[in-house]
Amino acid sequence: MTAQEGRRARGELARQARLWAARWRWYERSSLPWNRARLHWHFMRREAFLRWPVHGNVLEALEEGRLTIGPHTLFEPGVWITAPGEARVRIGEGVFLNLGVMIASEGLVEIGDHCMLANGCFVSDASHRYEDPETPVPWQGFQSKGPTRIGDNCWLGAHVVVTSGVSIGKRCVIGANSVVTKDIEPYTIAAGVPARPIGQVPRPAGEAADGV
Repeated sequence: MTAQEGRRARGELARQARLWAARWRWYERSSLPWNRARLHWHFMRREAFLRWPVHGNVLEALEEGRLTIGPHTLFEPGVWITAPGEARVRIGEGVFLNLGVMIASEGLVEIGDHCMLANGCFVSDASHRYEDPETPVPWQGFQSKGPTRIGDNCWLGAHVVVTSGVSIGKRCVIGANSVVTKDIEPYTIAAGVPARPIGQVPRPAGEAADGV
């Protein structure tokens, strides 16, 4: 190898190292000690709790006011939240997000008070475009049918998927491995792919059948 070739090789290696370092700082930013401390501080101020690790742009969204978290909410390890740009995520009081829950917002995702999302649930208000045959799918951006909302006191079993523009009424139970593609009325037990009503949750005494 000539001296000139050696300089080129070292320059290429330096370029690759800078690119890798930039990616590491971005993808692992929540793991940086000072960012980890700031995340715990934000959760403490909200009387919520975070178990490590957490993924996504949780810190940025909290500090910009685009992610709201109610008191007594718990993130178990591996929770992943992405809310780029102006996207918002609202999580109510006493919510339990179990291992590996993923929330992806392009506009707005809302989870009401006292909800439980079991391991591996995925909730989003958008999906990847795929119509352009000339462009790789990851480059085609997203499309949304509107905000995705989960009402108060809902329980989603393991690996439930809630898709764009869907509203789940209060006190619903969604069976494990279901895919929710349409609105679910309050006090409904639903399951399947796509999820369909299979039963009813008891209503409080005195509440009308059409109460919401």
